Amino acid sequence: MALALLVISLLLVVMVAAPAVAQLRLGNLLGLIDIQGTLFCTGNGNPNSSSVSTPVFPNAAVQLQCGNTGTFVSSTTTNYAGVFKIFLDPLTMLLSSLLSDCKLVVNTPLTNCNSVLPIGILQSPLQFLGRTLLWVLGIVNIGAAGFSLVPSNLE
Repeated sequence: MALALLVISLLLVVMVAAPAVAQLRLGNLLGLIDIQGTLFCTGNGNPNSSSVSTPVFPNAAVQLQCGNTGTFVSSTTTNYAGVFKIFLDPLTMLLSSLLSDCKLVVNTPLTNCNSVLPIGILQSPLQFLGRTLLWVLGIVNIGAAGFSLVPSNLE
């Protein structure tokens, strides 16, 4: 009787733990989603097309927003070189919905990097850049497709 109770207890533990282990393994197989880019100190956040070096936009808040209502998903701040990175768990968001329903938004005023720039926010759709295999971790690379200025109503 004690042996039967022990076997049933072990089976229950395995049944409860199996989905968690499967999810952990699936997460490791899928890896990470890496959203990255460089924000420049221009009226549209993109580098100038001229041969003149374009200054970067350090310490700017970059948010990932999704859906029609602009639901906040994640955020980061650009470093001294204007570079930003947002890492997401692929188990929390489908890649197809990320690319079609989400955008990057910069709410930090452009005047923080150059006082003559217009007032407004920068937005960019996302684009798929490729996949990277790092040991056993797969990384999906996504970047800004190109920022554009959304003028503020305060002007």
